[in-house]
Amino acid sequence: MITDEAGLVIDMVDEKEAGDGVEKLKGILCPGFINAHCHLELSHMKSHIPKHTGLVDFVLKVITERHYAEHDILEAIEAAEDEMLQNGIVAMGDICNNTLTITQKKKNRLRYHNFIEASGFVPAIAKDRFNKSAEILKEYRATNNHQRATLNPHAPYSVSPDMFEMINNLPNNNLLTIHNQETAAENEFFEKGTGDFLRLYQQMGIDISFFKPSGKTSLQTWLPYFTKGQTIISVHNVCTSTEDLKFKIQNSKFKIFFCLCPNANLYITNTLPDVKMLMQHSENIVLGTDSLASNDELSILSEIKTLRTNFPEIELADLLKWATSNGAKALQMEDKLGSFEKGKQPGVILIDESNAEKVKRLT
Repeated sequence: MITDEAGLVIDMVDEKEAGDGVEKLKGILCPGFINAHCHLELSHMKSHIPKHTGLVDFVLKVITERHYAEHDILEAIEAAEDEMLQNGIVAMGDICNNTLTITQKKKNRLRYHNFIEASGFVPAIAKDRFNKSAEILKEYRATNNHQRATLNPHAPYSVSPDMFEMINNLPNNNLLTIHNQETAAENEFFEKGTGDFLRLYQQMGIDISFFKPSGKTSLQTWLPYFTKGQTIISVHNVCTSTEDLKFKIQNSKFKIFFCLCPNANLYITNTLPDVKMLMQHSENIVLGTDSLASNDELSILSEIKTLRTNFPEIELADLLKWATSNGAKALQMEDKLGSFEKGKQPGVILIDESNAEKVKRLT
């Protein structure tokens, strides 16, 4: 591989044709990592929430305890981006509920797709909540060419059917993400209308007397709302089943990627998705770190290590594909990132074979 000083791949040639000045490196040479799911705006909450609270208590703490001084939030955002750069991450899909990350993103150190999040489970507030998120979307789209942005549902349990419809019908909104089946209680809520999510609404003072369970799992409930051929990144998938994946195949009006955030899953619920089962039904698997509110670090290599520990039968080549080319395709950045090809500028990192926890960024 021949690159210029900025890391642009000029050509791919055989070593015999490379000429003088060939640099040989010990380890695994890899394109820069793609972090397909993160909440950069929550970086100030590192170590704030105890581990293993369960999802409902975790969500309640994020909602009620995320309000720090703006200066502290901005400092934490910058430090988190520094950490990702050091860990070989070159692009990320970032969940945004406000505009606090824009200042840092304008520096163009990483490539971002900004997933502007909309939430509002009560139908009566759907339009107002949607409009507020749409205003945030405009601000991100107005910054510069690297600030690509779309408007997205937070999760099935926090978005009303009316809001799903507005998101589905929004023009130029073809790349979406959603938190999916992070806990068994999510499926129980949609299948039976019972379980721990009732406590979430009660503690938030939300009257859900209008709600009627679909009798289906969470994924089988929300998937039919999307009808425009969108690309969707489904995040977490801890309680996704074979039946859910068969349902996805039968309703394949769009392309769906399954994003794994194993360290966050262990942090919040101490459970992991059935990764081998996901692999049997989809090649479109990607990796994310979630936030520093639910993770000790923002490192895709650490996510790979966790998956290798818990699923040793998965080949390292597959894990690296999820972390690079698959992630670039999911974020629709494969024209520049994800693989070593002439004309691309994917970033170049070196993984130490003797210590798989170490990564060195070369460009």
